[in-house]
Amino acid sequence: MIMDWKDLAPRVFALGAPLLGGALGGPLGAAAGSILAQALGAPTPTPEAVGRMIAADGADPTIAVRAARQAESEWLAALAEVGKSQVAEIGQTQRAEIASEDRLQRWWRPLYALELSLIECPAFALTLLHALWTGHEAGINGFASVSALLMTYFGARFGVLGVYVTGRSREKQASATGELPPSWLGEAVKAIVKRK
Repeated sequence: MIMDWKDLAPRVFALGAPLLGGALGGPLGAAAGSILAQALGAPTPTPEAVGRMIAADGADPTIAVRAARQAESEWLAALAEVGKSQVAEIGQTQRAEIASEDRLQRWWRPLYALELSLIECPAFALTLLHALWTGHEAGINGFASVSALLMTYFGARFGVLGVYVTGRSREKQASATGELPPSWLGEAVKAIVKRK
């Protein structure tokens, strides 16, 4: 006796519905199984009832094959609808964040830029210059030994700052025009495509 939806997965694979079979073996197995039960005309959406319907159609396997493929098509349509609603919700969230009057939302990036350029970089530069000026050998050697680490650190920090500057410019254009301007990568791809 079949006890779980994943036990039906191999039989559904054999009917020519691999995506639906894979879904039966996953966390959304009950949802996929319900669609399969409806397509097969099972009295209840349970693994046992669906298994009996597939076995009953064994004399004419084309019935079960058609039902499984129909269920797979409906499953894919349901997943597409879920994806569309998720994209719409994410877009709505992004628009709300762009238009937000939240102080933390508006000020974290400028504060990041100010801290990096007015405090952190000058502090490191002054410390290094002081070590060089006074001939502090341990300090100079210390900076030399961590120079690769410091370059990586500041490269990453200024990379984030660069992304902020370009992102903020795009946000301002989006709030002014109502749509996001194309990115530099998108423009480069368009230029390459036009050239061909």
